[in-house]
Parts: sequence; C-alpha cells; structure tokens
Amino acid sequence: MLATLLSILLQAAEGGAGLIAIGAGLGAGLAAIGAGLGIGKIGGSAMEGIARQPEAAGRIQTAMLIIAALIEAVALFAAVICLLISFNIGA
Repeated sequence: MLATLLSILLQAAEGGAGLIAIGAGLGAGLAAIGAGLGIGKIGGSAMEGIARQPEAAGRIQTAMLIIAALIEAVALFAAVICLLISFNIGA
C-alpha cells in the first residue's frame, strides 16, 4: 500500500507540473481539515457555554453561527485558490 502510494507520488513528481498538482491537493485537504477542526471546536465550546448559562443560549448560538460561516468562507477561498493553482499548470 505504502509502496504503491510512493510510486504514484514519484511518477507525478517527475514533471514539475506533478508537484504543483500534489501541492494544490494537499493545500485543499489541509484547508478542509482545518475548517472541520475549527467548527468542531466552536460547536463544542458553544454547547459548553450554553450548559453553563442556558439564559444566554440565543446570543451564543448567534455568535457561533457567524464564526462558523466565517471559517467556512476562509476554507472555501483556500479550496478555490488551490483549484486555480492546479488549473494553471498547463498555462
């Protein structure tokens, strides 16, 4: 399994364009992982805050949704930039 993955990476790296594609793919994957971790942290912290102060649930949920939307926007921009980089390989 590892040898197969390594041989695929080496074949892709033979040309300079392969390294660009690998970098763009890794960048998009890291952006998605970072967004998932960030939103998970926000959700957990919001639930903890609501458990401690149930009367502030509305304000906490509103802030949580705004911050989650901002994180998703940054992840989307990162994925679009990675796609643009991978599409400009031949140009």
